[in-house]
Amino acid sequence: MAGKSKTVYVCNECGYESPKWNGKCPSCSAWNSFEEVFVQATPKGRSAGKKADVSSKITEISDIDIADDVRYKTGTNELDRVLGGGLVKGSIVLLGGEPGIGKSTLLLQICQYFGEEHTILYVSGEESVRQIKIRAERLGVNTPNLYLLSVTDAEAVSDAIISEKPEIVIIDSIQTMAISSLPSSPGSITQVRECTNLFMHTAKAEEVPIFLVGHVNKDGAIAGPKVMEHIVDTVLYFEGDRNLSYRILRAVKNRFGSTNEIGVFEMVDKGLEEVENPSQMLLSGRPHDVSGSCVACVMEGTRPILSEVQALVTKSGFNSPRRTSTGFDFNRMAIIIAVLEKRMGLFFGNLDAYINIVGGFRIDEPAADLAVALALYSSLIDKPVDEKLIAFGELGLGGEVRNVSHVGQRISEAQRLGFERCIVPKNSLKSINEKDYDIEIIGVSNLRQAFEKMTKD
Repeated sequence: MAGKSKTVYVCNECGYESPKWNGKCPSCSAWNSFEEVFVQATPKGRSAGKKADVSSKITEISDIDIADDVRYKTGTNELDRVLGGGLVKGSIVLLGGEPGIGKSTLLLQICQYFGEEHTILYVSGEESVRQIKIRAERLGVNTPNLYLLSVTDAEAVSDAIISEKPEIVIIDSIQTMAISSLPSSPGSITQVRECTNLFMHTAKAEEVPIFLVGHVNKDGAIAGPKVMEHIVDTVLYFEGDRNLSYRILRAVKNRFGSTNEIGVFEMVDKGLEEVENPSQMLLSGRPHDVSGSCVACVMEGTRPILSEVQALVTKSGFNSPRRTSTGFDFNRMAIIIAVLEKRMGLFFGNLDAYINIVGGFRIDEPAADLAVALALYSSLIDKPVDEKLIAFGELGLGGEVRNVSHVGQRISEAQRLGFERCIVPKNSLKSINEKDYDIEIIGVSNLRQAFEKMTKD
């Protein structure tokens, strides 16, 4: 006997269900996140049947053999680094990003390498197979092991995976997939969640890795319920300005690797190309003898990256001076300005202050504090920082320069790119041997010492 059908309200952020609409989600505190969802009736007494016996599936962990290769190389070192060494068999990777950022381009490009040894099923709910063929020819993808399918029925896709047994599956995109038995439209909370769940079970049962392309909403988050990101194994975001050629691939979740690694790509006429030396890319085109510019070194996973920090301090035309930060945390910028005023006696009260990280790169590490402070001071007194100088260190509220990690790797990267002087926290000198580096290493304990060393004079 079937029960009654009902309507529930589901939070599109965390998946919390409520019998009535709420302005604020009691689970995740998100505002205006509830959407109406119609739930089909399920037969009563379904749970009263015979319980499944799973005792035969229980396996001792020591009996599981992982000696065989469980990862596929993608042919792209930058993508392999972000994935943790390659694509894991039976995993689901969710790739999100702004429209036109290069998600479909990247996935279609790696099919050329995959096709040398593996079969790939490319499922598109947005393009016809003829349109995919045109795009593949433009990108130079001509492998015979690439099979195309243009459908939006998630159950049909799952059946095709089970029957055809491809070694790799790409679904573009998850928001276009739908399960016919559900009354909601494609892209709704219920459809996205249930389709993702269906593909997850298919991937685990068949040990087939699946790439899912995800659209993003106006806030930049992947559209759909947040529970979708909990279901998948890896969540990747493509970042970058569409008007700039450089793209950054970042992992925000990875069950099989670190989430600190990034991959850098450049969009060219024939698709995406790897940027093997992002530091050199970010430092290209630096101005000469211009105040307000300093080079910082931050760690992205195991990779040190050098980036130019630009600052502009100028007289304000308003009662309240303007503060703007691009690529750097705005609150951190306000703290650094407050430290400069309190500890160094500098005055920013009637001056506008702007911070920009060149190349569309974003710096989140406190090690960039010292470079930002030097750039602000340089712009304020209109005196350039030495072009061959690099600085890194965390800035305390007392004006002290505090220790950071991976000092040796940062110095080695600066030396490789031709820098001659490096300002580091004084406490960091204990962890390195200065004789191992062909670069002048200057240890400072506070901002005043750093300002005295920012020029050659």
